[in-house]
Amino acid sequence: MLSPHEFATLMLVKDAPDQAEMERDELDALLERQLVHLERLATGLEQWSVTEIGQSALRAIKRFS
Repeated sequence: MLSPHEFATLMLVKDAPDQAEMERDELDALLERQLVHLERLATGLEQWSVTEIGQSALRAIKRFS
């Protein structure tokens, strides 16, 4: 089960990946659960993105809200 902070972070990564702070504990927890991953862009910058598992989790949570 995701904490409210983890769920909010997952939504933030989905909707505004460039706004997610890279040092957040929630990102580490989401990464462990394979809900997000860190992409290296062609520019050399890194950006968080939601995995397919993360997308499924968001859809499931939205169904129950």
